[in-house]
Amino acid sequence: MRVYEFQAKDILKTYSICVPRGRVVSVAGDARTAYKEIGGGRCVVKAQILAGGRGKSGGVRLVNSSEEAAACISNMLGSRLSTYQTNQESFEIKHVLLEEAVSIQKEFYLAITIDRSLQSLLLIVSAEGGVAIEEVAKKTPEKIFKEPVDLFFGLLPFQLRRITERLMIPAKLSGKVNELMEKLFSVFINKDCSLLEINPLVLTENNELVVLDAKMELDDNAIFRHPELEHIFEGQDIPPDEALAKKYGLSYIHLDGDIGCLVNGAGLAMATMDSIKLCGGEPANFLDVGGNASLEQVTQAFKIILSDRKVKTVFINIFGGIMKCDVIAEGVIRVVKEADIHIPFIVRLEGTNVDLAREILDDSGLKIISAGNMKDAAHFAVKASKGEYINQ
Repeated sequence: MRVYEFQAKDILKTYSICVPRGRVVSVAGDARTAYKEIGGGRCVVKAQILAGGRGKSGGVRLVNSSEEAAACISNMLGSRLSTYQTNQESFEIKHVLLEEAVSIQKEFYLAITIDRSLQSLLLIVSAEGGVAIEEVAKKTPEKIFKEPVDLFFGLLPFQLRRITERLMIPAKLSGKVNELMEKLFSVFINKDCSLLEINPLVLTENNELVVLDAKMELDDNAIFRHPELEHIFEGQDIPPDEALAKKYGLSYIHLDGDIGCLVNGAGLAMATMDSIKLCGGEPANFLDVGGNASLEQVTQAFKIILSDRKVKTVFINIFGGIMKCDVIAEGVIRVVKEADIHIPFIVRLEGTNVDLAREILDDSGLKIISAGNMKDAAHFAVKASKGEYINQ
């Protein structure tokens, strides 16, 4: 789960990490008060959306007075912003962060993430931080350095020295760099982050290291460990399909394809999507109803899939253990009849009550295509998504 910049900075401040003085404004009338509270002078107005690239898209502005701040914030709030990172989708600006401007001597890039191939944390740094970091990655990738970090031992002294050298920070400031790195790793681990990106991290004219912008992603499966962050999780704007999935305890991830998938079990769901790709198709979602879903959960799962207008066919792949095949069959029929669905349904069922499930589907009178195995089912689903005739 991604959090807004101001929320990420609030978390960083609890670890005594230096960020600019700032105030969040959600009501235009509070702009002047916020400007005075942070000391006035030259300030930065930053639109809060869950995407990067705001500076290049008009989402970051400099102001020099309370009048300018009020006018700028008023114009931003309620408007919509898209960036090169949002795939042409625009997002409503509900919050604006007003911060003091910082005198910058040098900008750096720093990120902590998870390298699954190495099964370790990964620190990524560059002395070329700022809005052009994507261009640096494309044109001069040798300027971006990656340092694997052991989860249990953390950053070792020789790694800290190497990072300081690569960032070209004066040796006299190495102590501050080391302290900042250790604090950032503490945030990453203690808050169950999957990403902590600082861009830019700046060295000010007073030789202070300040986090000017922060992007943070938290593992929402770890909410139970973080009651102090519940207000962040509860205040998130999540799409209606994800909200419905969360309400009914379904594991759902929206993808960009046109074949809706309903599966029981995460491993089978991954295998189902792989099968679709192998046959030349594109899955529209990951949706795991779990091992013991009720009829209501199954019905809601179908509604989530069908809420995606790009879906041209639905692939149902169930291996019935605890999950009974007849419950899935009843859910299919219920949804098709209630919503008057006319797209193809490809069904592959095996396991508990499979014979009963097949009888239910055969007696329904609906055009539901059954497949004997996963390979055939995936092949049928891809053909159906392309409008091709299926010869069973």
